Amino acid sequence: MTLRKIFSLVGAAGALLLVATQADAHARVVASTPAAAATVASPRALTVTFSERVASAFSGLEVVNAAGAKFAVTTTVSEDGRTVSGRTARPLAAGAYSLNWRAASADGHRMTGAIAFTVR
Repeated sequence: MTLRKIFSLVGAAGALLLVATQADAHARVVASTPAAAATVASPRALTVTFSERVASAFSGLEVVNAAGAKFAVTTTVSEDGRTVSGRTARPLAAGAYSLNWRAASADGHRMTGAIAFTVR
């Protein structure tokens, strides 16, 4: 194999690694209120903070109890675009809940997730 072919192969492999690394760079959850698996007094304020800016048009929160009932959440995105905040219309009763979130990172990748918590 010629030196030229070796350099071409190394260059192509490097380019593929660079593209793969950039494709994996999506926003991830770095904090939430309530925290995952936390037991809390009935929260009215809910937050999910991401590692990078998310698109407000594709971001939101939803609260669901163990029976599958959904609770309305008024949602906003912070000025820096990293925190999605919400407020429930009324306090949550004691029980298990899931704070479901949806967001789109700056690269357009849409994500969803859930944070389980319990109200005492």
